[in-house]
Amino acid sequence: MKIGSEIGLFLKFLFSLPFLINQRWVKSNGMIQYSCKPFYKLSHDELYAIMVLRQEVFVVEQKCAYVDADNLDQKGHHLMGFDKANRLVAYARILPTATRYEAYPSIGRVITAEFIRGKGIGRELMEECIERLYDVYGESPIKISAQLQLQQFYESLGFSPVGKKYREDGMWHIGMVKS
Repeated sequence: MKIGSEIGLFLKFLFSLPFLINQRWVKSNGMIQYSCKPFYKLSHDELYAIMVLRQEVFVVEQKCAYVDADNLDQKGHHLMGFDKANRLVAYARILPTATRYEAYPSIGRVITAEFIRGKGIGRELMEECIERLYDVYGESPIKISAQLQLQQFYESLGFSPVGKKYREDGMWHIGMVKS
């Protein structure tokens, strides 16, 4: 092997590192590839897929007319789960402290595509979110605004209700914190 080709292989490996650091495969009834990126590193296709999935679930499926583009996306990290066909099937937004809540980082816009539900992807997505939030923003309590019908699901992940239930975007929610 020539020195030039060894350097070429090394450079190829070196330039692949950001990809390896940002993404990883997780086993769950198939394979989901998770990628977590700040807003400014999202490709146009990734951002479009995120907006489509959010509108399909929150606006159309849940029949909830609201402005999804809330000017918080630019401040956060976006956790995307792609299946083997490269379809966005799971997504959540991770925000730093003092963005949505003054004293807490938060996780929100948590969604899975309708065709993949019931396979444990939601739990896997939230576990990945918590881990990524700790990686990016440090370990601290996390606050979420949970849809009321998902309170038990979030409790099973270590979140506890705080305050009273409230209406947000036409649906009942409750604040929850994971210490």
